[in-house]
Amino acid sequence: MTKRLAAAGTALVFLVPLAACGADPGPAADPAAEQEPGYLAVADDSLEGTGTLRVDLDYDTAEAAGLDPRTADVARSWSLMGLSYDTLVEVGPEFEFLPSLAESWETPDPTTYVFTLRDDAVFSNGRPMTARDVRRSLEFLLESESTWAAQLGPVESVEETGEHEVTVHLDRPHTALLGALANTPAGILPMEEVDDGTVDVTTEMIGTGPYVATNHAQDESWTFESNEHYWGDPPAVERLEISIVEDEFNRAAALRDGSSDFAYFNNVDTLDQLAAEPAARVVFQENTDFYYLILNSADPDSPLSDDRVRFAVNAAVDRTQLAELALGGHARPTGVAPAALPDACPAGELPSARIGDDEIAEILEEAGVTEIELSLVTFNSETAPGQIAQVVQQQLAGHGLSVDIDIVDDASFGAALYSGSTATVDMGVSWYAGYGDAGMVSRWWNTDTAAFTADFMAGDPAVNDLVVQVGETPRGPEREEALTDLCTAVDERSEVVPLVTRPSVIGYRTDAVSPTLHSVEGYGDILRNITDFRLVSS
Repeated sequence: MTKRLAAAGTALVFLVPLAACGADPGPAADPAAEQEPGYLAVADDSLEGTGTLRVDLDYDTAEAAGLDPRTADVARSWSLMGLSYDTLVEVGPEFEFLPSLAESWETPDPTTYVFTLRDDAVFSNGRPMTARDVRRSLEFLLESESTWAAQLGPVESVEETGEHEVTVHLDRPHTALLGALANTPAGILPMEEVDDGTVDVTTEMIGTGPYVATNHAQDESWTFESNEHYWGDPPAVERLEISIVEDEFNRAAALRDGSSDFAYFNNVDTLDQLAAEPAARVVFQENTDFYYLILNSADPDSPLSDDRVRFAVNAAVDRTQLAELALGGHARPTGVAPAALPDACPAGELPSARIGDDEIAEILEEAGVTEIELSLVTFNSETAPGQIAQVVQQQLAGHGLSVDIDIVDDASFGAALYSGSTATVDMGVSWYAGYGDAGMVSRWWNTDTAAFTADFMAGDPAVNDLVVQVGETPRGPEREEALTDLCTAVDERSEVVPLVTRPSVIGYRTDAVSPTLHSVEGYGDILRNITDFRLVSS
């Protein structure tokens, strides 16, 4: 049984290609077309090939953080570590939460979650998973005080309440708990060995997932072999060879010549570049991730310290045009609640979207601004931020606002905006991961808890209170209303302004692999459905 058909916890089915004799890929497909609701691609279950899958990725796990999932802050870490680590729950194509190591759960009250664990999960070292492993894994994550520990929310305690049962008690309601538990940093670890010191999670990965890492050269390559103790069906992909290929053109070339079977791209132009390749299919996968524009309210010497000027700048940015010109139409305007999530707030109804050029001019005149020059910094590790900056520059020029753009390396970008002291640059373009629940990303607008924003964001107690309200309100109409209020308040405040969703591109050889791919991804995990993949041949 494949995950897409599962209503309860099921075995994951991992499959992919070896270089193989080719199936006819057929006519070129619309890169955004769904094969089934919620799926860009659905694996062909009739294929019976086994062997090796060759994958090209853009970057590796963060070397400074090692392999500890608790401090894994980037999508590639989640994808790679997720091959070895399972979580209690997983996220489905419609952002519903599905069973994984927890077969089921119930919430007898808003602050209690009772998880019933599957009884057949075994770590890759051969030891069965226990309720203690689950309890201690969650406690271990909380002890780390990492970003993901904060995403778990106000956990009061974790208890073993049965041989195969763990109960999480919260201090107050936290709607995003399941969303936080669904991602790799909340993976279940072999805590008996971690606690006695025989396993170091910074250097080795021992989990209940379908794969075991057998070789890793930092920033160069990974090799994963199938886990003989995996609780699910044996994966069709018996070996996974992953190359870290920084240059996008080299990844595209490898897909063309067949030396790679599956690859990830940041640049939406790849859709056109590979469209004519007969043995490859390239698809646009929407993300809940989104680009945002920092308008520095923390620097008293910046023109943007004036609320009116910030709002005028925000209103002058045409997000629809931004999506078309900078991202080839493969993005959507968004508010704080990501446009790709079910409970998104409509970006077209935000205050900044409802005022015209004359009103913008009036606001600037009232603020005593006719012509000003603003500095903007962004990073060069992918193409879109620079393109976004250029479109923003052109849009603001029409309102007498001049923008000087500086596109720098990632380290210099971080130093400009996240140095621990007040940023002196006026604006910045970056992106946030949107995750699987709108209450997760909204935390970054709460200056009481998101300390890193203090360099460029003065903050507002009213916005902070709305973030807390969203976090405590159960999914449904009441939370949608709270999210709308939050999106509106953030838009009016105009300190960190959501712009457009951040697309990604996945390419694969149709003569080698038949994958299952969600239409929208919330955690940047392009290998999420790897156990559903099928190989064309052995």
